[in-house]
Amino acid sequence: MNFLNRLYAPFLGGPGALGLLALRVVAGLALMLHGLPKIQNPFGWMGPGAPVPGFFQFLAAFSEFFGGLALIVGMLTPIAALGVFFTMLFASYTHISRGDPFVAKGGGPSFEPALGYLAVALLLMLAGPGALSLDALLFGKKRGGPVVASGT
Repeated sequence: MNFLNRLYAPFLGGPGALGLLALRVVAGLALMLHGLPKIQNPFGWMGPGAPVPGFFQFLAAFSEFFGGLALIVGMLTPIAALGVFFTMLFASYTHISRGDPFVAKGGGPSFEPALGYLAVALLLMLAGPGALSLDALLFGKKRGGPVVASGT
């Protein structure tokens, strides 16, 4: 089994590909918008005295902004989703350890968004980006198997 076969699940076609495209575009755009202010100050977006070192702040900003972009176009999706997964895992842990609720009443902090993005990232790591992605276009034929798996 070659590296691409290990990295990518079969590229889902049909209605499933359209669903994965919609999920990638919506989640990717939201991640980019969350990451935009962070990427403008990537090593210090948490402010002075932050408990997280600047390098890890950079990784979070990078994975949100550029990972979101990669998800939208479906390029290197498993790698982008892995970065988002670990960023959201840490964000979820941070919110939960502070005692934030799953859903905040009155607009306060909660861990619902981070957990939602974590679930999306996990789905994209396991299911792949679908046939409507740059990954399928660039790597589908190189895998040695079918370019598009049946959507039924």
